[in-house]
Amino acid sequence: MANDKIYKRRRSAAEYARTSRNKDTRKRILIVCEGEKTEPNYFESFPQRGDLVKVYVHGEGKNCLSLVEKADTLIKEYKAKNEPIDETWCVFDRDSFSADKFNGAIEKCRTKKYHAVYSNEAFEIWYLLHFEKHDTAYSRKRYEEMLSRRLGEPYKKNSKEMYTKLIDKQNTAIKNAKSLREFYGEKHNPCLDNPCTLVYQLVEALNKNFIG
Repeated sequence: MANDKIYKRRRSAAEYARTSRNKDTRKRILIVCEGEKTEPNYFESFPQRGDLVKVYVHGEGKNCLSLVEKADTLIKEYKAKNEPIDETWCVFDRDSFSADKFNGAIEKCRTKKYHAVYSNEAFEIWYLLHFEKHDTAYSRKRYEEMLSRRLGEPYKKNSKEMYTKLIDKQNTAIKNAKSLREFYGEKHNPCLDNPCTLVYQLVEALNKNFIG
């Protein structure tokens, strides 16, 4: 009887050790983008430490509020697959969305403890900040024209090469984006902060978690 108890304890310890070795303990980060190609292509280009972190990037083509709801659904789906999400980032633009929808999406993210990575007016302001600081509001079309001049070639919206083309200027973009955000102060109104982008926050997180 005593030997049986010892055997059971040893077997339980061995099974626990084996389970611990096989358990996937990587940090899981979910990035849900309003755009279907531009933003996902950029974020998927970051170098990754697959042994420490796993990233899921989804391009949904949904408006800002629907995007937050989609994040809810994706989190449940990954949890059902035994892949619980540790951090959720919702990436969306102001575009032509109403102030109520845009600010509402930001507040919804805050309530759910998601990170709201918004750009006003468009994601391309993040790219422009790699070259110099901008504090004048421009249309999306103007952003693309300005980028083409600075890149020395036509800007391709769904390009998979923007990360590589801009990586040597990334620190400049982070500095300019932070300065722009600070300009509006603490009691700011996101729908009126034009131009502005919080993409730098996600970029810093990716650099911290993924680059070996």
